[in-house]
Amino acid sequence: MEFLCYHRDRAESLTLRQELLEDHWSYMDRYEKEMIARGPTLTAVDGEPTGSVHILDLPDPAAARAFAFDEPGHQAGVYRDVLLRRWRNLLGRTMWDFPGGRTGGNRYLVLGLGAGRGADLALPSSGRDELIAYGPLLSDDGGTWLGTAALLRAADRDTARAVLTAGAYAAIEVHDWQFGGRS
Repeated sequence: MEFLCYHRDRAESLTLRQELLEDHWSYMDRYEKEMIARGPTLTAVDGEPTGSVHILDLPDPAAARAFAFDEPGHQAGVYRDVLLRRWRNLLGRTMWDFPGGRTGGNRYLVLGLGAGRGADLALPSSGRDELIAYGPLLSDDGGTWLGTAALLRAADRDTARAVLTAGAYAAIEVHDWQFGGRS
């Protein structure tokens, strides 16, 4: 089962985040084989971290909750909240398989949050070459659509936002993002 976990940083937690960076990476190293994508979200102005995204293939919702809430930054109070949802990998690959590589161009996390009738349940017809990860957000049992998440390379925030259908979501968030992990 695939899951998207987005830890959102608490205000004024940058120093603590930096102090725990090696602990965070060591924790993530334990999930190397399960990892589909990972990396920090960043402020658009100065590139400071605002959160941490991880997409993994784990056995069940209990394992996903353990992953999210046992993470050292979460335990120490770096994060203000955690978005944890089942996810379906429509690209069938990891971020390391992205033909565009680790660098070059602007990278974004786009979250479309909603309930009710599903939207964007298939890969978009255009811009597929720029998708790093893409898929629906689902309830724990996988039966209810809760939104859509994409990691992609795009010219700007508006172009990134356009990967999801306007008006089909309660809210669409666009966050600057970069490939994570050890270099």
